[in-house]
Amino acid sequence: MAGARQWMGRLMLRIPDSLRSVRNLPGVGGVVHRLSHWALPDSEKVWAQIESGPAKGLWMELNPRTGQNCLRGDAEPAVQERLVSLLRAGMTFYDLGANIGYYSLLAARLAGPDGRVFSFEPNPEVAARLRRNLARNRFENATVTEAGVWSSSGLVTFVPSNADSPDQATGRFAAGDNVAGTPVRCVALDDFVAAAPAPEGMKCDVEGAEVEVLRGAERMLRSRRPWILAEMHSPENDQAWREFLGRLDYTFETVDCNHILARP
Repeated sequence: MAGARQWMGRLMLRIPDSLRSVRNLPGVGGVVHRLSHWALPDSEKVWAQIESGPAKGLWMELNPRTGQNCLRGDAEPAVQERLVSLLRAGMTFYDLGANIGYYSLLAARLAGPDGRVFSFEPNPEVAARLRRNLARNRFENATVTEAGVWSSSGLVTFVPSNADSPDQATGRFAAGDNVAGTPVRCVALDDFVAAAPAPEGMKCDVEGAEVEVLRGAERMLRSRRPWILAEMHSPENDQAWREFLGRLDYTFETVDCNHILARP
């Protein structure tokens, strides 16, 4: 049975988008959706090699329903291109909000054995999958920190992704007394770099906590001046993020409609 599920998972991973659109048809789509979930549970994952792009050949444990962009290697192409142009062998790189590790894997390849990659992921299940991805590719230059990144070190309420997010990529931290969630360990980067190499570059995808990350890293940002490739999750966060880094004499480049590069 497990072998049959793996075969079906590999098949589903490679179904073209044109056929996947059947799920959106009235009536028929609901039947197809229920049958696919009966035959292949959401928890099923398959190993596959990325087929193109700068991460080509790397192995990832993918969800058959959501892993198509990772498999093809065409997820956020402008971000990948910018990372390739910025990250050099021997550099130290921080991946904030690493999820299952597409960018951690790519960064570990680019930084090489003399470089270091530190990946931060607060969700235990996702962090375990991230570790498996790094281990499968034998990247000994990458370390997973099972924690979020925040303005101070300690426990912060974590609100997990909705059930309809199979890769649990939209979990977020929320401060306040009336927030439903689970207390999860967080680190401020100013504290983290006291015992680890400071980054020369960072990727930041933290679901709305971008400014909180900066507040906990101000000393490091002033002294080490890393570049930051960040995803913005609202116009308000975009403006506050630019204002904070602008006071530290950073300049900004638009990467795509969701991502900004901040340079010292």
